[in-house]
Amino acid sequence: MTSVYLLLLPLPSGFLQVDLAVVEVGIGGAYDCTNIIRKPVVCGVSSLGIDHTSLLGDTVEKIAWQKGGIFKHGVPAFTVLQPEGPLAVLRDRAQQISCPLYLCPPLEALEERGRPLTLGLEGEHQRSNAALALQLAHCWLQWRDHQDVRKLKVSRPSVPWPLPLAPVFQPTSHMRHGLRDTEWPGRTQVLRRGPLTWYLDGAHTTSSVQACVRWFRQALQRSERPSRGPEVRVLLFNSTGDRDPAALLKLLQPCQFDYAVFCPNLTEVASTDNADQQNFTVTLDQVLLRCLEHQQHWSCLDEEQAGRDLWRPSSLEPGGPAPLRLAPRGLQPCSSSSLVFSCISHALQWISQGRDPVFQPPSLPRGLLAHPTASNGASVLREATAIHVLVTGSLHLVGGVLKLLEPSLSQ
Repeated sequence: MTSVYLLLLPLPSGFLQVDLAVVEVGIGGAYDCTNIIRKPVVCGVSSLGIDHTSLLGDTVEKIAWQKGGIFKHGVPAFTVLQPEGPLAVLRDRAQQISCPLYLCPPLEALEERGRPLTLGLEGEHQRSNAALALQLAHCWLQWRDHQDVRKLKVSRPSVPWPLPLAPVFQPTSHMRHGLRDTEWPGRTQVLRRGPLTWYLDGAHTTSSVQACVRWFRQALQRSERPSRGPEVRVLLFNSTGDRDPAALLKLLQPCQFDYAVFCPNLTEVASTDNADQQNFTVTLDQVLLRCLEHQQHWSCLDEEQAGRDLWRPSSLEPGGPAPLRLAPRGLQPCSSSSLVFSCISHALQWISQGRDPVFQPPSLPRGLLAHPTASNGASVLREATAIHVLVTGSLHLVGGVLKLLEPSLSQ
């Protein structure tokens, strides 16, 4: 669900040795350095969310104004269905500079006269991204005058839309294969390693975390249940910048984690092992303090949940009268335990307990199990038949986890 803002353009022969460049805007759009490209072939704006508020504004409408800064005079642009407010802002921005802006029909419209489209990326929200990607690719292929691109009809909806709908067309076989074979490390990615299943998604906004939760819970429902033995759910989380970690953590509560683990976006404690993860605007003490704040937010959410569970209505017999008061159900272990580690490596070592066949560090650091929660949890994790680990909250965190779980990716 993270917004991706793309420019598709041809480049002179010999420049980077490519026929096509897909350029992602860094932050925003209006003042982004990618605007040095004055005449792209097509532009796209995917689903908008609240992020980078100190630079882009604190409402979706303000952010939409920034994103509309990539629109160019006479260059077609596409977007997906947005809330009414930000969609109106995008429409006005496009009209001001005579940019033809179209709304992408849902993916179902492109499937009406052909086989269903199979997506390599999991999550219902990826269908919106796929619909946008198809329109961008189709527009570029038309610009190149490819013969296998056939337009079926121009969309004429039965209800009025704030933007003209993009045409419905028949996806080519290459488009179908592209959607099916797409891989995006760190986005709705699943790694199965013995008893451990790692669920990696770099969601870091309210809307993207909501999508992440839906995907994770659906994936758990589809997973094979062990015939015997306990299952354990673990959250590995971090959040940086001006994001609201309490709001993001609250969205993750329905996943019912047994353990919540927090750590900074550093693969190792030693700075020499984190050359590509250095953030010189904060100190190690500051990022660890933020992790402790995350833990405090999680504990408060757990206490709130425990209070709600304690005073749920007592169960009713079929056909019986409604209860006149709330009855306490008795204390139950409904809250998860939480831990803070100084780096990603230590967090993964505690979570995996040596049971991941690929991630095999030499030995556990001294004192890693000193805390009672860490010691007791280690015993639970060693005996669990299945361990489900969701890693989310930060793309940098997910990248650091992948660096350790899939070392070949960084070579």
